[in-house]
Formats: sequence, C-alpha cells, structure tokens
Amino acid sequence: MPVTQLAVDSARFREGIKLFNSGEFFEAHEVLEDVWCAAPAAEKRFLQGLIQVAVALHHHSKENRVGARSLLARARRNLSGYPDEFGGIFLKPLLKSLAEWQEALEDGKPTPPLPRI
Repeated sequence: MPVTQLAVDSARFREGIKLFNSGEFFEAHEVLEDVWCAAPAAEKRFLQGLIQVAVALHHHSKENRVGARSLLARARRNLSGYPDEFGGIFLKPLLKSLAEWQEALEDGKPTPPLPRI
C-alpha cells in the first residue's frame, strides 16, 4: 500500500501547491520539479502527475489547448491508483476536475473553474 505522507521536503511541496492555487502554474511546476528530483521512487509518479497538471494549465493560459489536453491525460494516469488522500492532496475531487477539463478541451467547450490542490 502506498504511503500517504510524503517523504519529500514539505516546505517546498507546500510552496509549490500555494503557487499552483494562486494560478502561478509555471512557477508551481518549477518548484514541484525540484521536489520531484529529490523524491523517493514511491512518490515520483504522484509528483509527476501534479507537475503535469501545472504545465497543462500553463499551456492552457497560453492558448495551447492541444498541449493542455495531452498533459491532462498523462496527469490523470499518473495520479490514478493512489489513495483518495495522498500527501495532503484530496485526489478524488482533483481527478474529477481534471476529467471535466479534459472533456471541455476535447469538445472545444469553455473550461470549468481552475482546479485547486
């Protein structure tokens, strides 16, 4: 069973989450990538998923819907299979939001509100 408490630098992780929730997706990706580099193998896929969400939303902010859609699909795969709460992140509502975003991007519809983590 995967761990639910991350072994990574929690201050940097929280900084990345704060940046993400402030809409600073590129900056969040940079911080979370630093955390990912130092993370144990059991946490890398989870962190990669969060990074991919941040980059997808950055792509969307630059009107790159194709890049956003592709990264959201990969992020959803990487975040699936973890417990509903992992590393202080509630994944079930996040995955639901990402599915709604991906569907909107695929259908050319307006996107829902930005996800928060």
